[in-house]
Amino acid sequence: MRFDFDKVPSREGTGSYKWDSKPGVLPLWVADMDFPTAPCVIEALRRRVDHGIFGYTLVGEDYYEALTGWFATRHGYSFDAGQVIYTSGVVPAISAIIKALVRPGEGVIVQTPVYNCFFSSIRNNGCRIVENPLLRSDTGDGLFTYTMDYEGLERLCAVPENRLLLLCNPHNPAGRCWSRDELGKVARIAGKYGVRVVSDEIHCELTMPGYTYTPYGTVDRDAVVCLSPSKAFNTAGLQIANIVTPSREIREAIDKAININEVCDVNPFGVEALKASYTAAGEEWLDELRAYLHSNWLFTLGRLREELPECPVARLEATYLPWVDVSALSPDADALEHLLLEKAGVWVNSGVMYGRDGYIRLNIACPKALLAEGLDRITGTLKSLVK
Repeated sequence: MRFDFDKVPSREGTGSYKWDSKPGVLPLWVADMDFPTAPCVIEALRRRVDHGIFGYTLVGEDYYEALTGWFATRHGYSFDAGQVIYTSGVVPAISAIIKALVRPGEGVIVQTPVYNCFFSSIRNNGCRIVENPLLRSDTGDGLFTYTMDYEGLERLCAVPENRLLLLCNPHNPAGRCWSRDELGKVARIAGKYGVRVVSDEIHCELTMPGYTYTPYGTVDRDAVVCLSPSKAFNTAGLQIANIVTPSREIREAIDKAININEVCDVNPFGVEALKASYTAAGEEWLDELRAYLHSNWLFTLGRLREELPECPVARLEATYLPWVDVSALSPDADALEHLLLEKAGVWVNSGVMYGRDGYIRLNIACPKALLAEGLDRITGTLKSLVK
């Protein structure tokens, strides 16, 4: 491999939200990676720093060419610059979209367990959270997976007050890379009842071997799609994201909400990082990263199967965030998170924040030696709870 993901600089004492929120703790929680971003991104940022002036940013044609070219070539998802609204992140994007398209008191459908900021974005806009829980099925080999409850989804979409469906594609934390057929069923149900689908596709590049990301916008041209290079290239702190929708009316409403929320400006580093990410050099780095993450996933799965067979794991088709069923050890995932933090010195995420108790979420996007140490601590502590 050209890139070495085993050797990384220390992040302690760098103002890292992940590492410095609780100094001295091994952080396998919040979804950013411990790898430096692609060298081509670092070089682009260095050139921008060398210029020395960081005033208000004009987003030029080359930005849109990089974005649209990447998705058309890599994913078969064609859209033009006129269909894009840029903003500072996917969460601000979702919040503005809800403000634009849903009135206070109306319902927004989510499929739990799901990304925690979906809940806060809905609540903050005075709307109702409407849950359509995913259906779990065990595969019998220490793994399980989820499918969508289409009957439940149709019942909820048939309620006129439920105006929006927030889709997570790929799904965090369930690890699903939804197929074209699955997404097509969502589009047909939503279209039948006039429910607008908003698809968060921030993890779209991070698929495992054998799985292919299907952009929701290719099965539902009326959708609103949120995109960002931040998860794939580990640039969340640079704050850049894009909203894509072909509807002029919807774009105008979202643009107004973005300005109301004051998230209409972006910084020059986010713009330069996106342009550098969506290049051949960025793609080369990304593909090696994906291979490393797959190796970490196989390592994690093997350790958990060996040390904690009582704890099945969701099949990881995408993301770097394994979802572990710890209900055999304790039904209280918050208590287990606290136990691991206090006794093992490892920080993981309780499933409660994603709407599902009895589970924890791990972040395996780190050097394998660090991951091995974390898994040693986790399994050593949790094995004491096995009855």
